[in-house]
Amino acid sequence: MPQPIVPVILSGGSGQRLWPLSRELYPKQLIDILSDKSLLQETAMRLSGEIFAPPMIVCNDAHRFIVAEQLREAGIEPGSIVLEPHRRNTAPAAALAALILLSHDPDAVMLLAPSDHAIGKPEAFTAAVSSGLKAAGQGKLVTFGIVPDRPATGYGYIRQGGVIDGADGCFAIDSFTEKPDAATAEGYIAQGNYLWNGGIFLFSAAAFIDTLEDLRPDMVQACRKAVEGARADLDFFRPDDGAFEACPSESIDFAVMEHTPDGAVVPVDMDWHDVGSWQSLWTITDKDEDDNVLIGDVIAKDSKGSYLRSDGPLLAAAGVKNLVVVATGDAVLVGGRNASEDIRALVETLKQQGRPEYSSHPRVYRPWGWFQSLDQGDRYQVKHLMVKAGQQISLQSHEHRAEHWTVVAGTARVTRGEEVITLEIDQSTYIPLGTKHRLENPGPEPLSVIEVQSGSYLGEDDIVRYEDRYGRD
Repeated sequence: MPQPIVPVILSGGSGQRLWPLSRELYPKQLIDILSDKSLLQETAMRLSGEIFAPPMIVCNDAHRFIVAEQLREAGIEPGSIVLEPHRRNTAPAAALAALILLSHDPDAVMLLAPSDHAIGKPEAFTAAVSSGLKAAGQGKLVTFGIVPDRPATGYGYIRQGGVIDGADGCFAIDSFTEKPDAATAEGYIAQGNYLWNGGIFLFSAAAFIDTLEDLRPDMVQACRKAVEGARADLDFFRPDDGAFEACPSESIDFAVMEHTPDGAVVPVDMDWHDVGSWQSLWTITDKDEDDNVLIGDVIAKDSKGSYLRSDGPLLAAAGVKNLVVVATGDAVLVGGRNASEDIRALVETLKQQGRPEYSSHPRVYRPWGWFQSLDQGDRYQVKHLMVKAGQQISLQSHEHRAEHWTVVAGTARVTRGEEVITLEIDQSTYIPLGTKHRLENPGPEPLSVIEVQSGSYLGEDDIVRYEDRYGRD
Protein backbone atom coordinates (compact mmCIF):
# COMPACT_ATOMS: atom_id res chain seq x y z
CA MET A 1 0.00 0.00 0.00
CA PRO A 2 1.39 3.47 -0.87
CA GLN A 3 2.42 5.87 1.85
CA PRO A 4 -0.63 7.55 3.44
CA ILE A 5 -1.39 11.12 2.46
CA VAL A 6 -1.34 13.67 5.27
CA PRO A 7 -4.42 15.93 5.05
CA VAL A 8 -3.54 19.50 6.00
CA ILE A 9 -6.81 21.24 6.82
CA LEU A 10 -6.76 25.04 6.81
CA SER A 11 -9.12 26.43 9.43
CA GLY A 12 -7.96 29.99 9.92
CA GLY A 13 -10.65 32.07 8.22
CA SER A 14 -13.22 34.35 9.85
CA GLY A 15 -16.06 33.98 7.32
CA GLN A 16 -17.10 37.64 7.31
CA ARG A 17 -19.55 37.22 4.43
CA LEU A 18 -21.63 34.84 6.58
CA TRP A 19 -22.08 37.30 9.44
CA PRO A 20 -23.96 37.28 11.83
CA LEU A 21 -23.82 33.48 11.96
CA SER A 22 -20.04 33.51 11.52
CA ARG A 23 -17.97 35.63 13.92
CA GLU A 24 -14.27 36.25 14.50
CA LEU A 25 -14.16 34.01 17.59
CA TYR A 26 -16.53 31.35 16.24
CA PRO A 27 -16.34 31.36 12.43
CA LYS A 28 -18.27 29.44 9.79
CA GLN A 29 -16.02 26.36 9.69
CA LEU A 30 -16.85 25.64 13.35
CA ILE A 31 -20.63 25.94 12.87
CA ASP A 32 -23.06 23.20 11.87
CA ILE A 33 -24.28 25.12 8.83
CA LEU A 34 -25.24 22.26 6.52
CA SER A 35 -25.82 19.31 8.85
CA ASP A 36 -25.45 18.28 12.48
CA LYS A 37 -21.67 18.43 11.97
CA SER A 38 -19.55 21.55 11.55
CA LEU A 39 -17.83 22.19 8.22
CA LEU A 40 -14.50 21.38 9.90
CA GLN A 41 -15.84 18.05 11.18
CA GLU A 42 -17.26 17.17 7.76
CA THR A 43 -13.91 17.98 6.12
CA ALA A 44 -11.90 15.93 8.62
CA MET A 45 -14.26 12.97 8.29
CA ARG A 46 -14.10 13.16 4.50
CA LEU A 47 -10.28 13.10 4.65
CA SER A 48 -10.10 9.90 6.68
CA GLY A 49 -9.81 6.33 5.51
CA GLU A 50 -7.18 3.97 4.16
CA ILE A 51 -5.28 6.40 1.95
CA PHE A 52 -5.09 9.15 4.60
CA ALA A 53 -2.91 9.60 7.68
CA PRO A 54 -4.21 11.49 10.74
CA PRO A 55 -4.79 15.12 9.71
CA MET A 56 -2.81 18.22 10.53
CA ILE A 57 -5.02 21.21 11.35
CA VAL A 58 -3.71 24.75 10.85
CA CYS A 59 -5.92 27.14 12.82
CA ASN A 60 -6.17 30.41 14.68
CA ASP A 61 -4.88 30.41 18.25
CA ALA A 62 -8.24 31.66 19.55
CA HIS A 63 -10.01 28.60 18.09
CA ARG A 64 -7.61 25.93 19.36
CA PHE A 65 -9.75 24.37 22.09
CA ILE A 66 -12.91 24.43 19.97
CA VAL A 67 -11.06 22.74 17.10
CA ALA A 68 -9.63 20.07 19.42
CA GLU A 69 -13.04 19.39 20.97
CA GLN A 70 -14.82 19.20 17.62
CA LEU A 71 -12.29 16.68 16.32
CA ARG A 72 -12.75 14.60 19.48
CA GLU A 73 -16.52 14.67 19.03
CA ALA A 74 -16.09 13.50 15.41
CA GLY A 75 -13.83 10.63 16.46
CA ILE A 76 -10.81 12.13 14.65
CA GLU A 77 -7.38 11.95 16.32
CA PRO A 78 -5.28 14.70 14.70
CA GLY A 79 -1.63 14.22 13.91
CA SER A 80 -1.05 17.80 15.09
CA ILE A 81 -2.82 21.12 15.54
CA VAL A 82 -0.67 24.02 14.36
CA LEU A 83 -1.53 27.48 15.69
CA GLU A 84 -0.98 30.30 13.21
CA PRO A 85 0.38 33.30 15.14
CA HIS A 86 -0.88 35.65 12.41
CA ARG A 87 -3.03 35.35 9.29
CA ARG A 88 -0.72 35.14 6.30
CA ASN A 89 -2.93 33.47 3.67
CA THR A 90 -2.58 29.97 2.24
CA ALA A 91 1.01 29.89 0.91
CA PRO A 92 2.68 30.49 4.30
CA ALA A 93 0.23 28.10 5.98
CA ALA A 94 1.17 25.42 3.45
CA ALA A 95 4.87 26.17 3.96
CA LEU A 96 4.54 25.79 7.73
CA ALA A 97 2.79 22.46 7.30
CA ALA A 98 5.31 21.19 4.73
CA LEU A 99 8.32 22.12 6.88
CA ILE A 100 6.81 20.45 9.94
CA LEU A 101 6.09 17.28 7.97
CA LEU A 102 9.59 17.24 6.46
CA SER A 103 11.12 17.42 9.94
CA HIS A 104 9.63 13.96 10.56
CA ASP A 105 9.43 12.41 7.09
CA PRO A 106 11.39 13.55 4.01
CA ASP A 107 8.95 11.66 1.77
CA ALA A 108 5.74 13.14 3.20
CA VAL A 109 2.87 13.76 0.77
CA MET A 110 0.28 16.35 1.80
CA LEU A 111 -3.23 17.24 0.69
CA LEU A 112 -3.96 20.90 1.41
CA ALA A 113 -7.70 21.50 1.86
CA PRO A 114 -9.81 24.38 3.19
CA SER A 115 -12.19 23.53 6.03
CA ASP A 116 -15.18 25.38 4.55
CA HIS A 117 -15.97 23.41 1.38
CA ALA A 118 -18.95 21.14 0.78
CA ILE A 119 -18.49 18.07 -1.41
CA GLY A 120 -21.61 16.14 -2.34
CA LYS A 121 -19.76 13.27 -4.06
CA PRO A 122 -16.91 12.34 -1.70
CA GLU A 123 -16.20 9.09 -3.55
CA ALA A 124 -15.44 11.07 -6.73
CA PHE A 125 -13.10 13.30 -4.74
CA THR A 126 -11.24 10.32 -3.23
CA ALA A 127 -10.85 8.80 -6.71
CA ALA A 128 -9.44 12.11 -8.00
CA VAL A 129 -6.93 12.20 -5.15
CA SER A 130 -5.78 8.69 -6.04
CA SER A 131 -5.30 9.82 -9.65
CA GLY A 132 -3.40 12.91 -8.52
CA LEU A 133 -0.90 10.79 -6.60
CA LYS A 134 0.59 9.64 -9.90
CA ALA A 135 1.50 13.20 -10.85
CA ALA A 136 2.58 14.12 -7.33
CA GLY A 137 4.95 11.16 -7.47
CA GLN A 138 6.63 12.87 -10.43
CA GLY A 139 7.19 16.03 -8.39
CA LYS A 140 4.14 17.83 -9.78
CA LEU A 141 2.07 20.27 -7.74
CA VAL A 142 -1.45 19.03 -8.26
CA THR A 143 -4.71 20.93 -7.95
CA PHE A 144 -8.24 19.69 -8.51
CA GLY A 145 -10.26 21.44 -11.20
CA ILE A 146 -14.00 21.42 -10.68
CA VAL A 147 -15.97 20.56 -13.81
CA PRO A 148 -18.20 23.66 -14.15
CA ASP A 149 -21.97 23.40 -14.47
CA ARG A 150 -22.55 27.09 -15.22
CA PRO A 151 -20.58 30.20 -16.24
CA ALA A 152 -19.93 31.31 -12.66
CA THR A 153 -18.13 34.62 -12.16
CA GLY A 154 -17.29 34.04 -8.49
CA TYR A 155 -14.51 31.49 -9.06
CA GLY A 156 -11.10 31.51 -10.69
CA TYR A 157 -10.60 29.28 -13.74
CA ILE A 158 -7.89 26.83 -14.83
CA ARG A 159 -7.21 26.16 -18.49
CA GLN A 160 -6.53 22.44 -18.89
CA GLY A 161 -3.55 21.39 -21.02
CA GLY A 162 -2.33 18.03 -22.29
CA VAL A 163 -2.22 14.68 -20.48
CA ILE A 164 0.82 14.12 -18.26
CA ASP A 165 2.77 11.03 -19.31
CA GLY A 166 2.46 8.17 -16.84
CA ALA A 167 -0.34 9.88 -14.91
CA ASP A 168 -3.70 9.06 -16.45
CA GLY A 169 -6.37 11.55 -15.44
CA CYS A 170 -3.80 14.28 -14.74
CA PHE A 171 -3.22 17.21 -17.07
CA ALA A 172 -0.76 20.05 -17.41
CA ILE A 173 -1.99 23.52 -16.49
CA ASP A 174 -1.98 25.98 -19.39
CA SER A 175 -2.99 29.02 -17.35
CA PHE A 176 -4.89 30.44 -14.40
CA THR A 177 -7.48 33.18 -14.74
CA GLU A 178 -8.90 35.28 -11.91
CA LYS A 179 -12.67 35.68 -11.54
CA PRO A 180 -13.92 36.61 -15.06
CA ASP A 181 -16.86 38.74 -16.12
CA ALA A 182 -20.03 37.01 -17.33
CA ALA A 183 -19.19 37.11 -21.04
CA THR A 184 -15.72 35.69 -20.49
CA ALA A 185 -17.08 32.93 -18.24
CA GLU A 186 -19.62 31.96 -20.91
CA GLY A 187 -16.78 31.74 -23.44
CA TYR A 188 -14.81 29.45 -21.12
CA ILE A 189 -17.77 27.11 -20.74
CA ALA A 190 -18.27 27.03 -24.51
CA GLN A 191 -14.62 26.08 -25.09
CA GLY A 192 -14.93 23.16 -22.70
CA ASN A 193 -11.32 23.00 -21.47
CA TYR A 194 -11.74 25.34 -18.48
CA LEU A 195 -12.26 24.23 -14.89
CA TRP A 196 -13.09 26.05 -11.68
CA ASN A 197 -10.17 26.49 -9.33
CA GLY A 198 -11.28 24.55 -6.23
CA GLY A 199 -8.35 25.56 -4.00
CA ILE A 200 -7.41 21.98 -2.99
CA PHE A 201 -3.81 20.84 -3.60
CA LEU A 202 -1.77 17.63 -3.51
CA PHE A 203 2.03 17.41 -3.57
CA SER A 204 5.05 16.09 -1.79
CA ALA A 205 6.15 18.43 0.98
CA ALA A 206 9.68 18.46 -0.46
CA ALA A 207 8.50 19.41 -3.97
CA PHE A 208 6.43 22.28 -2.59
CA ILE A 209 9.27 23.68 -0.48
CA ASP A 210 11.75 23.33 -3.38
CA THR A 211 9.36 25.23 -5.67
CA LEU A 212 8.68 27.89 -3.07
CA GLU A 213 12.44 28.29 -2.50
CA ASP A 214 12.78 29.16 -6.20
CA LEU A 215 9.79 31.49 -6.36
CA ARG A 216 9.58 33.02 -2.87
CA PRO A 217 12.74 32.30 -0.82
CA ASP A 218 11.77 35.06 1.62
CA MET A 219 8.61 33.17 2.49
CA VAL A 220 10.45 29.90 3.07
CA GLN A 221 13.06 31.64 5.21
CA ALA A 222 10.43 33.22 7.46
CA CYS A 223 8.48 29.97 7.82
CA ARG A 224 11.63 27.95 8.48
CA LYS A 225 12.56 30.32 11.31
CA ALA A 226 9.01 30.07 12.66
CA VAL A 227 9.23 26.27 12.75
CA GLU A 228 12.73 26.23 14.22
CA GLY A 229 11.58 28.58 16.99
CA ALA A 230 8.34 26.70 17.66
CA ARG A 231 7.30 25.31 21.02
CA ALA A 232 4.85 22.71 22.22
CA ASP A 233 1.81 23.95 24.18
CA LEU A 234 -0.21 21.05 25.58
CA ASP A 235 -1.33 19.22 22.40
CA PHE A 236 -0.67 22.22 20.15
CA PHE A 237 2.30 23.29 18.00
CA ARG A 238 3.14 27.00 18.26
CA PRO A 239 5.41 28.44 15.54
CA ASP A 240 7.50 31.43 16.56
CA ASP A 241 5.35 34.56 16.60
CA GLY A 242 7.90 37.14 15.45
CA ALA A 243 9.32 35.03 12.64
CA PHE A 244 5.92 34.25 11.19
CA GLU A 245 4.76 37.86 11.49
CA ALA A 246 7.62 38.80 9.15
CA CYS A 247 6.35 36.39 6.49
CA PRO A 248 4.67 37.92 3.39
CA SER A 249 0.96 37.20 3.02
CA GLU A 250 0.02 35.53 -0.28
CA SER A 251 -2.23 32.81 -1.58
CA ILE A 252 -0.71 29.57 -2.80
CA ASP A 253 -2.26 30.26 -6.22
CA PHE A 254 -0.50 33.59 -6.65
CA ALA A 255 2.79 32.69 -4.94
CA VAL A 256 3.25 29.27 -6.55
CA MET A 257 0.66 27.72 -8.84
CA GLU A 258 0.40 30.59 -11.33
CA HIS A 259 4.18 30.59 -11.86
CA THR A 260 5.46 27.04 -11.59
CA PRO A 261 5.97 24.92 -14.73
CA ASP A 262 5.24 21.84 -12.60
CA GLY A 263 1.55 22.50 -12.01
CA ALA A 264 -0.95 19.75 -12.79
CA VAL A 265 -4.73 19.52 -12.60
CA VAL A 266 -7.13 16.62 -12.10
CA PRO A 267 -10.63 17.39 -13.44
CA VAL A 268 -13.35 16.15 -11.09
CA ASP A 269 -17.13 16.36 -10.89
CA MET A 270 -17.73 16.05 -7.15
CA ASP A 271 -20.66 18.40 -6.45
CA TRP A 272 -18.26 20.94 -4.95
CA HIS A 273 -19.28 24.19 -3.27
CA ASP A 274 -17.28 26.90 -1.56
CA VAL A 275 -19.44 27.76 1.45
CA GLY A 276 -18.42 31.39 1.45
CA SER A 277 -21.59 33.44 1.18
CA TRP A 278 -25.33 33.45 1.84
CA GLN A 279 -25.83 33.02 -1.90
CA SER A 280 -23.76 29.81 -1.89
CA LEU A 281 -25.66 28.53 1.15
CA TRP A 282 -28.97 29.27 -0.54
CA THR A 283 -27.79 27.38 -3.63
CA ILE A 284 -26.92 24.14 -1.82
CA THR A 285 -29.64 24.05 0.86
CA ASP A 286 -33.04 22.39 0.41
CA LYS A 287 -35.80 24.86 -0.49
CA ASP A 288 -39.58 24.98 -0.32
CA GLU A 289 -41.92 25.32 -3.31
CA ASP A 290 -41.20 29.06 -3.42
CA ASP A 291 -37.42 28.59 -3.52
CA ASN A 292 -37.07 29.76 0.07
CA VAL A 293 -34.64 28.27 2.56
CA LEU A 294 -36.38 28.25 5.96
CA ILE A 295 -34.30 27.36 9.03
CA GLY A 296 -35.40 27.73 12.63
CA ASP A 297 -38.58 29.39 13.88
CA VAL A 298 -39.57 31.00 10.55
CA ILE A 299 -42.94 31.80 8.95
CA ALA A 300 -42.94 33.14 5.39
CA LYS A 301 -45.87 34.50 3.35
CA ASP A 302 -45.75 35.61 -0.29
CA SER A 303 -41.94 35.35 -0.22
CA LYS A 304 -39.69 33.87 -2.88
CA GLY A 305 -36.07 32.97 -3.46
CA SER A 306 -34.93 34.02 0.02
CA TYR A 307 -32.70 32.59 2.74
CA LEU A 308 -34.58 33.02 6.04
CA ARG A 309 -32.94 31.74 9.22
CA SER A 310 -33.49 32.32 12.92
CA ASP A 311 -31.33 30.92 15.67
CA GLY A 312 -33.46 32.67 18.27
CA PRO A 313 -36.75 34.59 18.03
CA LEU A 314 -39.62 33.99 15.65
CA LEU A 315 -38.75 35.35 12.21
CA ALA A 316 -41.81 36.39 10.16
CA ALA A 317 -41.30 37.45 6.56
CA ALA A 318 -43.97 38.79 4.19
CA GLY A 319 -43.57 39.79 0.55
CA VAL A 320 -39.77 39.50 0.44
CA LYS A 321 -37.90 38.31 -2.63
CA ASN A 322 -34.28 37.25 -3.11
CA LEU A 323 -33.30 38.43 0.36
CA VAL A 324 -31.21 37.06 3.19
CA VAL A 325 -32.72 37.57 6.63
CA VAL A 326 -30.74 35.98 9.47
CA ALA A 327 -31.55 36.48 13.15
CA THR A 328 -29.23 35.45 15.98
CA GLY A 329 -29.44 36.18 19.68
CA ASP A 330 -27.93 39.64 19.33
CA ALA A 331 -28.14 40.72 15.69
CA VAL A 332 -30.34 40.67 12.59
CA LEU A 333 -29.04 40.83 9.03
CA VAL A 334 -31.27 41.93 6.15
CA GLY A 335 -29.62 42.03 2.75
CA GLY A 336 -29.70 41.05 -0.88
CA ARG A 337 -28.89 37.41 -1.56
CA ASN A 338 -25.94 38.46 -3.73
CA ALA A 339 -24.68 41.27 -1.50
CA SER A 340 -21.58 39.39 -0.26
CA GLU A 341 -19.12 42.25 -0.62
CA ASP A 342 -21.55 44.72 0.96
CA ILE A 343 -21.88 42.37 3.94
CA ARG A 344 -18.10 42.14 4.21
CA ALA A 345 -17.88 45.95 4.21
CA LEU A 346 -20.61 46.12 6.84
CA VAL A 347 -18.66 43.74 9.09
CA GLU A 348 -15.55 45.88 8.68
CA THR A 349 -17.61 48.84 9.89
CA LEU A 350 -18.62 46.86 12.98
CA LYS A 351 -14.95 46.09 13.61
CA GLN A 352 -13.91 49.74 13.25
CA GLN A 353 -16.65 50.78 15.67
CA GLY A 354 -15.50 48.22 18.23
CA ARG A 355 -18.87 46.49 18.27
CA PRO A 356 -18.85 43.18 20.18
CA GLU A 357 -21.17 41.70 17.54
CA TYR A 358 -18.19 41.73 15.16
CA SER A 359 -16.14 39.23 17.12
CA SER A 360 -18.36 37.05 19.27
CA HIS A 361 -21.81 35.59 19.72
CA PRO A 362 -23.81 36.03 22.93
CA ARG A 363 -22.64 32.49 23.75
CA VAL A 364 -18.86 32.51 24.19
CA TYR A 365 -17.06 29.15 24.06
CA ARG A 366 -14.25 28.17 26.39
CA PRO A 367 -12.30 24.90 26.69
CA TRP A 368 -14.40 23.98 29.74
CA GLY A 369 -17.78 24.78 28.12
CA TRP A 370 -19.42 28.14 27.47
CA PHE A 371 -21.00 31.21 29.04
CA GLN A 372 -23.79 33.46 27.82
CA SER A 373 -24.76 36.89 29.08
CA LEU A 374 -28.45 37.06 30.03
CA ASP A 375 -28.71 40.60 31.39
CA GLN A 376 -26.45 43.52 32.20
CA GLY A 377 -26.83 46.85 33.91
CA ASP A 378 -24.99 49.38 36.03
CA ARG A 379 -22.62 47.38 38.27
CA TYR A 380 -24.21 43.97 37.60
CA GLN A 381 -24.29 41.20 34.99
CA VAL A 382 -26.14 37.89 34.86
CA LYS A 383 -24.62 34.93 32.99
CA HIS A 384 -25.45 31.31 32.26
CA LEU A 385 -22.37 29.07 32.64
CA MET A 386 -22.26 25.54 31.21
CA VAL A 387 -19.36 23.36 32.37
CA LYS A 388 -18.86 20.10 30.49
CA ALA A 389 -18.61 16.79 32.36
CA GLY A 390 -15.22 16.43 34.05
CA GLN A 391 -14.13 19.99 33.22
CA GLN A 392 -13.31 23.03 35.38
CA ILE A 393 -12.65 26.73 35.13
CA SER A 394 -9.24 27.98 36.26
CA LEU A 395 -8.41 28.73 39.88
CA GLN A 396 -8.83 32.51 39.77
CA SER A 397 -9.81 35.70 41.53
CA HIS A 398 -11.24 39.07 40.52
CA GLU A 399 -10.09 42.50 41.58
CA HIS A 400 -13.29 44.40 40.79
CA ARG A 401 -16.27 42.05 41.16
CA ALA A 402 -17.94 39.53 43.43
CA GLU A 403 -19.99 36.58 42.16
CA HIS A 404 -23.00 34.58 43.27
CA TRP A 405 -23.49 31.09 41.79
CA THR A 406 -26.75 29.12 41.73
CA VAL A 407 -26.81 25.57 40.35
CA VAL A 408 -29.77 24.91 38.03
CA ALA A 409 -28.65 21.57 36.54
CA GLY A 410 -26.00 19.02 37.50
CA THR A 411 -23.61 19.00 40.43
CA ALA A 412 -20.92 21.59 41.18
CA ARG A 413 -17.72 21.31 43.17
CA VAL A 414 -16.72 24.80 44.29
CA THR A 415 -13.36 25.92 45.62
CA ARG A 416 -13.86 29.09 47.67
CA GLY A 417 -10.75 30.28 49.45
CA GLU A 418 -9.55 27.36 51.59
CA GLU A 419 -12.80 25.38 51.50
CA VAL A 420 -14.25 23.01 48.90
CA ILE A 421 -18.02 22.51 48.84
CA THR A 422 -20.49 20.53 46.72
CA LEU A 423 -23.66 22.16 45.42
CA GLU A 424 -26.73 20.40 44.02
CA ILE A 425 -29.67 21.86 42.06
CA ASP A 426 -31.16 25.00 43.69
CA GLN A 427 -28.16 25.45 46.01
CA SER A 428 -25.92 28.51 45.80
CA THR A 429 -22.75 30.16 47.09
CA TYR A 430 -21.21 33.62 47.24
CA ILE A 431 -17.67 34.43 46.04
CA PRO A 432 -16.43 37.65 47.67
CA LEU A 433 -14.27 40.09 45.72
CA GLY A 434 -10.60 38.98 45.69
CA THR A 435 -11.30 35.41 46.84
CA LYS A 436 -9.57 32.56 45.01
CA HIS A 437 -12.21 30.28 43.52
CA ARG A 438 -12.87 27.53 41.00
CA LEU A 439 -15.97 25.86 39.56
CA GLU A 440 -15.78 22.16 38.62
CA ASN A 441 -18.18 19.62 37.19
CA PRO A 442 -17.47 16.23 38.82
CA GLY A 443 -20.56 14.58 37.33
CA PRO A 444 -21.32 12.80 34.04
CA GLU A 445 -23.83 15.42 32.82
CA PRO A 446 -23.38 19.10 31.89
CA LEU A 447 -23.40 21.54 34.81
CA SER A 448 -25.49 24.72 34.44
CA VAL A 449 -24.93 27.63 36.79
CA ILE A 450 -26.53 31.08 36.89
CA GLU A 451 -23.84 33.59 37.80
CA VAL A 452 -24.67 37.06 39.10
CA GLN A 453 -21.68 39.43 39.00
CA SER A 454 -21.61 42.71 40.90
CA GLY A 455 -18.88 45.30 41.08
CA SER A 456 -17.27 48.37 39.60
CA TYR A 457 -15.90 46.59 36.51
CA LEU A 458 -17.28 43.44 34.87
CA GLY A 459 -14.97 42.89 31.88
CA GLU A 460 -13.62 39.46 30.98
CA ASP A 461 -10.06 40.71 31.50
CA ASP A 462 -10.62 41.07 35.26
CA ILE A 463 -9.23 37.59 35.90
CA VAL A 464 -6.11 36.67 37.86
CA ARG A 465 -5.32 33.01 37.11
CA TYR A 466 -3.35 30.84 39.55
CA GLU A 467 -3.86 27.37 38.04
CA ASP A 468 -5.28 26.39 34.67
CA ARG A 469 -5.35 22.91 33.14
CA TYR A 470 -5.62 24.43 29.66
CA GLY A 471 -2.37 26.39 29.88
CA ARG A 472 -3.92 29.86 29.66
CA ASP A 473 -2.16 32.83 31.25
